[in-house]
Amino acid sequence: MNFARLSTATALAATLLTFGSVMTPVSRDVSLSTPAQAQSRIKEFLQRLRSGNLPAGIAKSNGRIEATQIDVAAKYAGRLSQVLVNEGDDVTAGQVVAKISSPEYEAQLRGAQSQVLKAKQGLAEANALIVQRKSEITLTQAELERGQQLVDKGYLTRQTFDQRVAKADTAKAALVAAEAQREQAAFAIKSAEAEVDRIEAVLVDMTLVAPRSGRVQYQLARAGEVVGAGSRILTLLDLSDVYMTIYLPAAQAGLLALGDEARITVDPLPNYVIPANVSFVAADAQFTPKSVETADEREKLMFRVKLQIDPRVLKKYHRQAKTGVRGMGFVRTSASIQWPEDLSVKLP
Repeated sequence: MNFARLSTATALAATLLTFGSVMTPVSRDVSLSTPAQAQSRIKEFLQRLRSGNLPAGIAKSNGRIEATQIDVAAKYAGRLSQVLVNEGDDVTAGQVVAKISSPEYEAQLRGAQSQVLKAKQGLAEANALIVQRKSEITLTQAELERGQQLVDKGYLTRQTFDQRVAKADTAKAALVAAEAQREQAAFAIKSAEAEVDRIEAVLVDMTLVAPRSGRVQYQLARAGEVVGAGSRILTLLDLSDVYMTIYLPAAQAGLLALGDEARITVDPLPNYVIPANVSFVAADAQFTPKSVETADEREKLMFRVKLQIDPRVLKKYHRQAKTGVRGMGFVRTSASIQWPEDLSVKLP
């Protein structure tokens, strides 16, 4: 072992232990400590300095602020003509954020509208034909009645009368055919109108709107690009659903209940304490993420816990809400335990 490094480590241990004597009693004969003991004391001092003096029944873990992400994607392929927002902009639900142009669907719409007009014209022709067939039936029926009288008096042959009967039957059949033609024209109108509605719905979906109020996190496509069906255009953050995910061992996670009070502190603003609630406790343990710090030794398996920030706080401070900020999450393993003064709610 390098003697110079040993001397440096011993001197550093002595300095830190002397400075931190309020937390750890220090032996006056520091030179008698071995390098391993010095490193152990330094680690213990830094650990206690980081963890603070929390009362029993309060658990904590580090984490980072997250929010629900919502993707705004193209339902149909086309050319992105406009992107009306920028990264960092706040948007409201229903606000138009982008537009996609599609001349093909616009041409299809005009064609479908023409088919509607054609079908309506066919319906008008069928109605006129029905009127004509009814008139023919009236005429043939009158001729048939007169022919019956003439036959009874012997002025008309039976053959001629039978021809009039056949003519009347033909007129009735023609009326039935005309009525069927009218029904067919009505169905054609409905079909053409349904096609118009379908294409109009496609064109409506070409105008992309924000599904929820939030903030634009990423712009993934630019105006002028051709996007395919399902391509993501924007990613929004729902600032009404902001939370911190922490990981706790089974002994602590098992004592939590949904709705329990929690507290959150963030590294950039350590003087403020944000109120939160336990909104989720994982049913299954998982391997501890590398970014999670534990009190002494790393637990192999931890339970994911979600701390939901109070929506009223988010509504008031939505402009200050940011994701990715690291901090600490605190929970109580018993409702009877009072929050210490350092963890009482403090907001700007």
